[in-house]
Order: sequence, then structure tokens, then C-alpha cells
Amino acid sequence: MCGIIGYTGNENAVPYLLKGLGSLEYRGYDSCGISVFQKGKIKTLKCSGRIQTLSEKLCKNNLSSETGIGHTRWATHGKPNSRNAHPHESQSGLFSVVHNGIIENHASLKEKLVKDGFVFKSETDTEVIAQLLEQNYSGSALSSLSKTVSQLEGSFSLGIICREEEGKIFCVRKQSPLVAAKAESGSFVASDITALLPFSKDIFFFNDDELAVIEKEKISFFDLSGNEIKKTAETIDFSASHQEKEGHEFFMHKEIMQQPHVIKETINAYFKNGRISFENINLNKNELQKTSRIYLVACGSAYHVALSGKYLIEEMAKIPCEADIASEFRYRNPPLNTNTLVIIISQSGETADSLAALRLAKNQGAKTLSVVNVPLSTIAQESDSVIFTHAGPEIAVATTKAYSCQLAVIYLLAAYISSCLFLLSEEEEKDYVSKLSSLDEKIKQALETEPLAKKLSEILGKSKNIFFIGRNTDYPVAMEGSLKLKEISYLQSEAYGAGELKHGTISLIEKGSVVIALCCRKSVFKKMLSNIREVKARGAFVVALVSENQKELAEGADFIISLPETENRFSPSIEIIPLQLLGYHTAKIKGCDIDKPRNLAKSVTVE
Repeated sequence: MCGIIGYTGNENAVPYLLKGLGSLEYRGYDSCGISVFQKGKIKTLKCSGRIQTLSEKLCKNNLSSETGIGHTRWATHGKPNSRNAHPHESQSGLFSVVHNGIIENHASLKEKLVKDGFVFKSETDTEVIAQLLEQNYSGSALSSLSKTVSQLEGSFSLGIICREEEGKIFCVRKQSPLVAAKAESGSFVASDITALLPFSKDIFFFNDDELAVIEKEKISFFDLSGNEIKKTAETIDFSASHQEKEGHEFFMHKEIMQQPHVIKETINAYFKNGRISFENINLNKNELQKTSRIYLVACGSAYHVALSGKYLIEEMAKIPCEADIASEFRYRNPPLNTNTLVIIISQSGETADSLAALRLAKNQGAKTLSVVNVPLSTIAQESDSVIFTHAGPEIAVATTKAYSCQLAVIYLLAAYISSCLFLLSEEEEKDYVSKLSSLDEKIKQALETEPLAKKLSEILGKSKNIFFIGRNTDYPVAMEGSLKLKEISYLQSEAYGAGELKHGTISLIEKGSVVIALCCRKSVFKKMLSNIREVKARGAFVVALVSENQKELAEGADFIISLPETENRFSPSIEIIPLQLLGYHTAKIKGCDIDKPRNLAKSVTVE
């Protein structure tokens, strides 16, 4: 999840490294640092904290170099302090390394290196790489890197400079993302295209087990045996406005407000002649008719989309579905075969656990389909079929618009499968499409609940125990609403299936507890009213989310958020809006760093 940037060219590398690190900070922001060449040696500066702290330190040192590497860290090994910050130098200063990933055999490697006389300065797994590079060096940094890679177990993308080969950056990728680009000012390498697009739209993507030598005039790729690989750059469509707040105080608020537009873009991309069309997926009617089970596999917020998908696909397509947390899926030996469809949902397309689940499914012969936001990502490239969301770059760590676009794809996919199985007539599909086409307008109306969210946030900001409850598709939304609140405001919050309250959870309810009840699913509305009465009787302060035509029926609640009426199947997209706003404004009242919540990173590329 760490951010890597490297530059070599005709200009001072330091401003490029700082700008790149600023773009990558959402991948980790515990500590940061850079290494550059100075008077024939490698000079490294690093610190705990944010990029701004590093920038101030660099200004005092007045560093200038045409080649350098930088890193912003999400700690996996060792405390987030300056000693453990990257880059890490080898014992004599011959090599400096930045690393994204985890070296699983670092302990045994370190033990051997210590016996060979190497002295370690940090608690990190990364320092092992630097020391191995020095031990393996015999005049060629590329050869040393190739030999070192053969000794490493785990996932990694590396950026390396060598004192004896100034002007070059050596790189490798194994199960962690890495990209490179050539620009007029020089050449770049980074762990994410976000850091490179301000400089070049022509991006080279690394595959696993590929090495590269980055020089100011060229970028050369090699396999682990040293054979050169010919690559062509992919041109990425990009607007610099994605990286600007455009008048919003935080990116998260901007991205919440973008949802009507990006959802409309996503939905319209898969309409043709009034029907749903996925022209680029390899799932035909015959294959779907043979499908005996569907697994929806994801992590975090995408897992909540998977849960919603389970309800919807089973309801519409009548195929048994499982929603799985990706980190559990690969270790529980799920029964997979050629009649199984595995759907991977991932914003970045690089999520390590989801990628591992995808590879497991493919190895066992299952059909695979991914729902991702990033074209040319690893999950997109390795899936049999892919459906892209059209959320655009999402900068805030807490997802909002990407989650909502994933939901929109699930609505489309459920109807598509149902139609292919002749369970949805052409007339029913057109009616479904018509209602789905108005979803963006409903979301615009839901965004008008922001003043209510602000008012309610003043209560939540002082609360100690907050519970979200819901039934059917409202339950996954309750889970997502709870996650949004806790991940950016750090309040203790939990979500429960409302029917489970009386099976133990209600013992947690006491005077002053806040219960947010999602009541937009008509089929279970009366059951939810019963749950509201139960928690009210035990002293809870109840907030009810209801459709506008049911507002009067929820008068038992202390606070009511009325939402536009919509097709029951699409209600999750409406309900999540005030919950996103509630989490945002509660975090704002508490003075939290909303776009970069503590201990989190945007793209989780380690297990």
C-alpha cells in the first residue's frame, strides 16, 4: 500500500519526487523519505509524518540531483518513525531501496545476513533487500537485482538506485503494482499512475517478474534471466481536475457530490437500444444457463456491494450466490468448478486478497468476471471478463463514488443475467432500465439531506455507542454506513441485521445509545418499526431513514431522514448518501483528517 516514485532526467529530481509523493500519499502517510545522488554518493533524507514535513526538511538541506527515488509509507514492519521510513540503504551505502509489499521470508534472510556481518538499522523487512543487493553485487546492479529477487518470497515492487550506476533507477514488480512513463523532462517510475499522469499520459505497465532500468532517455524492460522485453506505452485519458478539490474542503465531499454524474456515466455505458448490453464480457447465455453458483468476492466497502449483489442476483436470476471476504475465500477451499462464476469487485483492481482469490478461481476452472474502476489494472487484465465502473479517480481514502458505481453495475448485472436466463422479459427489462435511468436524479435529491446530516452529526460527535440496523438489502447498507462513520471519525460504531437484535445484541442498548435504522425496504418496513420500538423502549435515540411516502409511519423515531421514493432494488444507492454525509460531517466536527484517516490506505496491495 506504500507509495513509490522515481525520477531521472535533465532537471532537479527533488520537486518531481515531492509532487509524486503528494499524489501517492493516500497509499500511506505514516512516514516518508527520498534518496538522491550527491557528489558521487547516495544522500537519504526521511522523517515520520506527512510529505509537508519532508518538504520542509528538504528546503533546509537544499538538495539538488537529476536522479532520485521517494517513498510514502503505510507501516507493516516496525513502528512508523524516521528510522523505519524508506528509503533504506545497504550497509556501505552502495544501494538505496524503496519497497511496496511484504517480504515473507525476511526473518530467515536477516539471520543469514547478520551472520555474514551485515548490521541492520531498522525493524523493517525492506532493509533485507538493500543488504542482499549489496551482498550480491559484482559490478552490475541489474544482475544483483535479478539474483536478489530469486531469494525473496512475498509481494514487492521495488525502486532502487546504486552508487556505482548514477543516473539509473532499477525496478522490479512481483504481485504489487508498478508503472513507468517517459516525458520530455525525463523518465519516471511509480506504484500508481496517479503520480505519473501530471507528467505523461503514456504509461508502461509492469507484469509480474519483470525488471526495468529507468534512464532519462529510455526505459528498458527485462525478464528475470536478463532477456530484453519489448513494451509499448498505453495512453491514459486523464484530466488534472481529478486531483483538485474544486472548491470543496475535502476530496471526500467533492466525491460524494460527484455521485449523480458518475453513476449516470456508469449506467449509460451499458445501455443499448433501451436494453442492458455488456458487449465486452465473455458470458453468453449458454454459459450462464450452466452456472450453478455465483461467488461475489471483495474487501471492505466492495464486500458490502457484494452482499447487496447476493440479495439482488438470487432474487432476479434464481442462482445461489455467496458473498465472500476475499481474505477468507482463498483459505477456506471453496467448491469451484467450470460451472461456477466468481465475480471480483475492486476499486483499484490491485487489491492483494482479491487478486489472490481471482487466481485461485482461475486455477480451479471457474469463470471469472471483475468489476473494477481502473483500466489495465492487474485484476482487470487477468479476469476472463471485466466490467468497468466510470467513477474516475477517487482520491479520498474512504470510498464513496466508487462504491456507488459498483452498486450500479450490480443492478445492471443482475438484470442482465436474469434476462439471459429468460427470467426477465424484454418489456420488464426496458421498464427496469427506465427506472434505473432516473437513479441519478434520485441521488441528487438525496444529496439535499446534507443539512439534516450536519445537524445530526452534532449529536453523533458526542456519542459513544452507535448502532446501524437494517434488513434485507438495507443490512449491507447499514454495514457500509457504519464503516464510513468509524473509518473517518474514529467513533465506535457497529452494524447488525435488525432481526438479530433480540438474539444478544440488544443487551448493548442503553440510555443515550444512538440507533440508525434503515427502513426503505418496503417488504420489511413493519418489522423495522417493531425494531425501532424495541430499542426506544430501552432508551435509545433513534434515527430512521425512510422513503418519503412512509415518513408519517416512522413517527416513533427521534430523528427522521426522508428520502426520495425509488424502486426497492435500487434503495441502497439512495440510503447510502445521507450516511456518507453523516460520516463526513461527524468527522469534520471532530476535527479529523477526513481524506487521510489514521492507519488506513487507499489501495491495499498487501495481505
